[in-house]
Amino acid sequence: MHHDSASLGGDEARHLTRVLRVQPGQQYEISDNRSAWLAEIVEARGARVLFRILEPIDTLPPPVRITLCAALIKFDRFEWIVEKATELGVESILPVEAARTEKGLFAASGKRAERWRRIARESAQQSRRATIPEILPAVRLSSALSQDADYRYFLDEAAAPPFLGALPATPHSSDRVAVLLGPEGGWTDEERRLAIDAAWRAVSLGPQILRAETAAAAAAAVLTAVWLPAYNRT
Repeated sequence: MHHDSASLGGDEARHLTRVLRVQPGQQYEISDNRSAWLAEIVEARGARVLFRILEPIDTLPPPVRITLCAALIKFDRFEWIVEKATELGVESILPVEAARTEKGLFAASGKRAERWRRIARESAQQSRRATIPEILPAVRLSSALSQDADYRYFLDEAAAPPFLGALPATPHSSDRVAVLLGPEGGWTDEERRLAIDAAWRAVSLGPQILRAETAAAAAAAVLTAVWLPAYNRT
């Protein structure tokens, strides 16, 4: 991308030319995963689309930097986590193998990573995000617990304190937050002990037992709402 032009290739370009049948003169919003612009198509042929940049588009970053450490679940439902976490502004997604993760998901996750990245890219486009969340390689729980952040929470059942009560009274827009959510069947007692020993704080989203994908969306929405006032002050 240059300051006054940009090009698009590969499957996305072919989708524009062969499916959408775009023509020179049509305008689109484009992004380089950092900033966004309004651009006009100059040429569209096969696997190559050329744009002329017309003007920058103001895009606001998410109010807080969230790393979602999500235990691996059946892939069709994990895809839902990726899609909704992207819409809600999550910065990165870390797939995690827990004790109750279904056998075979961890080994197969590497082959799914590219599909998850494509889902994140499409969801970012739909929600008009300038940046696409990073899909990190899957790790085992012991490695996930070393994730660095200013605030680290693991979602547990109703016996844990309420999530809102554990959040800082004066959040800052530069804060980094890691949220760890478990698999179907929840955490084992040993995993709870490991998380607490690693200085993760147990929190609950309420008395109901939530599906993993529901918990992921709820946690991201809560964090965004709590940090939004701090973001608006900057």
